[in-house]
Order: sequence, then C-alpha cells, then structure tokens
Amino acid sequence: MYIVAMLTMLVDHIGIVFFPDQEGWRIVGRIAMPIYAYCLVQGFRYTRSKTNYLRRLVLLALISEVPYVIALKMVNINIIGTFVICMLVLIGMERFRGKAAAIGLVTAGSVVLEVIPFDYGAYALLLVLAYKWLDTRHLVAAHLLLNLAFILATGGVLQMYSIISTIFLVYRPSIYGWLDKVEIRRWVWRSFYPAHLVVLAAAQLLFVLNKS
Repeated sequence: MYIVAMLTMLVDHIGIVFFPDQEGWRIVGRIAMPIYAYCLVQGFRYTRSKTNYLRRLVLLALISEVPYVIALKMVNINIIGTFVICMLVLIGMERFRGKAAAIGLVTAGSVVLEVIPFDYGAYALLLVLAYKWLDTRHLVAAHLLLNLAFILATGGVLQMYSIISTIFLVYRPSIYGWLDKVEIRRWVWRSFYPAHLVVLAAAQLLFVLNKS
C-alpha cells in the first residue's frame, strides 16, 4: 500500500511539473491521497503516542511547505498540513465525546481547511472520517457521494478517479497486502513526501534559471 501511495503521488507531481497538459498523470495521481488518508486513520488507531504522531506530521508539513510551493506552484498548505488538521479533529472527537462536540469539531475543521486554504480542503477531512467511522460495506458509496459533492462544488472531475483506491481497499485488499510484503522502512515512508518535493523544486528552479 505504501509503495502505491508513494509512486502514484510521484506520478501526479511529475505530471504537474513537467506535463501539465497531459491528464493521464493526474488521473494516476488521484489514487494517492485516499491511501494516505487511510494510512493516517490506521496510524491514529495503532500509534502508541498520538502526540508524537501529531508532532511528526507538523514537522513534515513545515519542512515540505517551501519545496511544495516552488515545485508545484501552489499557494495553499500542503496535504501533510491538511492531515494535521484531520488528526486534531480525530483527537478532539476521541477526547470530547458526544454528537454536539463531533459536529462542532468537524465543522470547525472544515472551515479552517477551506478558508486558509489547505490542499484538498474539507474533502480530505470527510474522507478521513469515512475511513475512520464507516463500515467497509458503505465506504465505496460514501466516497462516491463525496466525489460527486466535490465535483459540484469545484468542477474537479478528475477527483472521481480517486474512488479506485477505496474500491481496492474494500474489494481487493489482498492486492495491497501483497504489495506490503515489500518492506518499506519507516524513514523512507516518512521522508518521501518532502524529499521528492525538494527534488522537483530543484528541477523547477533549474528550469527557470536555464530560461533566463
């Protein structure tokens, strides 16, 4: 699963930097974020220290932001920053029980993600919550409805392809299990996001310098 997430994200970002007019790269890239969201939920569930987990996310988000802006020419906060907010909402929902508290936390998190703005915005938070709370029988339908709402709100039709990740998570988990037999060290998984952005940012800067 980790390999699929890293490779599809890399394909997506290579497409943004070098082949902005070719949608195929972006279609492949839609697979990545849902897997990262699912991994966030699993990490939240099984980590020994949610505080340390949150600190690592904050550090990765901070390290990644400058190369993210340079490489992808984005003016928002990167996806790791988005997951920081998602993590805070999950921690808050665990600490403050009750429907009113949950609604308040999700609403506040969604507003923050949309107003600042963060990469993927409230969409990412709602997908994380679906992976956290919904039974697998309802995940594909929930992801489909979320994608339709995203398309209506933003016109981002390509996001519909992200449902591929959830379909495989629900109906073909053995495929991800087979891929997970390839050992990925934790430092590789944790450092890949900022590391590949640094490389792409350097490529962008070299391209600009060569043009000038």
